[in-house]
Amino acid sequence: MLQLPCIYLQELNTNASHCAHVASFSLARQLQKEVQSANSSDFTEEQKVIVTSLLSFVLPQCTQSKEEFKLEDLKKLETIITNILSYNKEFPFDVQPHPAETLSVGCWLHFGAHVCNLCPLTGTLLPRLPSEPGMTLLTIKIEKIGLKDAGQCIDPYMTISVKDLNGVDLNPVQDTPVATRKEDTYIHFSVDVEIQRHVEKLPKGAAIFFEFKHYKPKKRFTSTKCFAFMEMDEIKPGPIVIELYKKPTDFKRKKLQLLTKKPLYLHLHQTLHKDS
Repeated sequence: MLQLPCIYLQELNTNASHCAHVASFSLARQLQKEVQSANSSDFTEEQKVIVTSLLSFVLPQCTQSKEEFKLEDLKKLETIITNILSYNKEFPFDVQPHPAETLSVGCWLHFGAHVCNLCPLTGTLLPRLPSEPGMTLLTIKIEKIGLKDAGQCIDPYMTISVKDLNGVDLNPVQDTPVATRKEDTYIHFSVDVEIQRHVEKLPKGAAIFFEFKHYKPKKRFTSTKCFAFMEMDEIKPGPIVIELYKKPTDFKRKKLQLLTKKPLYLHLHQTLHKDS
């Protein structure tokens, strides 16, 4: 599987909601011909691989899009290609920052069989469900997590899931954006997570899991460092502090080991929304 830093696709990812018309089909095809040309001297071999991979992701979406191609989108494409052509630093230890924002070192693009998984710079959090009479929705604010090596964690984020007693997903799994604020032994998230099922519809024995993940540059992958969970009897409005457990994540909750004996926890705040 080819691995690329997200510097090469950040421009596309930033505008992912309409990436189908970031490049028109004809323009993308022309670029593809230029890259694949044996006489092309404008691209290094590495850049040819990068652009070809980008196009393998963009072209299928261009053909499926019914949206109008606009001049401002052409300008965005020009910026993308300019960034690719001007980038020649060794990766992964020297990642060129995006002009408008600093990109994280652990942000990678994995291309394989035309499947693209983007690192969660912006997360995959979902909006609150529509209210129903007599039913309760739960919002959990992830405030912070305490870790003895908090300052060393690269691209930290949380994966939130709701599981039954057998570890089967009951809701869509959500990722928070990458946390950027670290303070002493804490990583601050300050992000709201909307649980995608009414509290009354959660089965007995269900639990809400929080997996803390971070990037390991030496091994070049994202790893789960620890996890925590909330059971149904813990759902109540207000702050709550829950314990952290060693990986691997035990969704069945049968072999739990505390991460540390130190007073370091996951700090949450719950809000219940009931439509009367």
